[in-house]
Amino acid sequence: MSGAQHLVQAVATLKQVVAGISPSQLSAPTPCAEFDVRGLINHLLHWGPSFEAAARGELVPAAAEVVDRTSGDWPKALLSQLTRIAHAWSAPDAWTGETHMGGPSRYPSDLVGGLITVEHTVHAWDLTRASDTEATWSTDTLTHVLAVVTRTAPRGREMGAYAPEVPVPEDSPVLDKIVAKTGRNPHWHP
Repeated sequence: MSGAQHLVQAVATLKQVVAGISPSQLSAPTPCAEFDVRGLINHLLHWGPSFEAAARGELVPAAAEVVDRTSGDWPKALLSQLTRIAHAWSAPDAWTGETHMGGPSRYPSDLVGGLITVEHTVHAWDLTRASDTEATWSTDTLTHVLAVVTRTAPRGREMGAYAPEVPVPEDSPVLDKIVAKTGRNPHWHP
């Protein structure tokens, strides 16, 4: 599978999870310590336009502050944003050259696409744990995400995006290894 196919698959899983979240679950805690479900949904909506624009090599900086958009039809807004991200990154040119990731610095496009795939995979897992929602994971995509997060996690920790890695047994499921590399406990429950 290509990077684009993995990103599309990660988005499809996240959309499946988002569609299963009820408004009564918005205040539920998530394994992502800084966010409850509402905060995580707002985080995804906040960064969505930047991730979509990155596929076209455009800079669309995220707003300085995250706005709470969960009082309106947030499922429709988020599902629509995720569809646009997947569509934008499906273009072959999205994975060549350099692009932005919400700021003025430029990075290899395939790195940015891979990091967006990680972001959507890990936050889908966060939301499944917080909302007790089911998800269907692509084994190929999870293997790809593990490779990306293994390569990028040390830098992610330096930047404060990830907590220290949580040790897991070598024979753990791939998804457990992914979330552990980002500093999440794979056995987390609310």
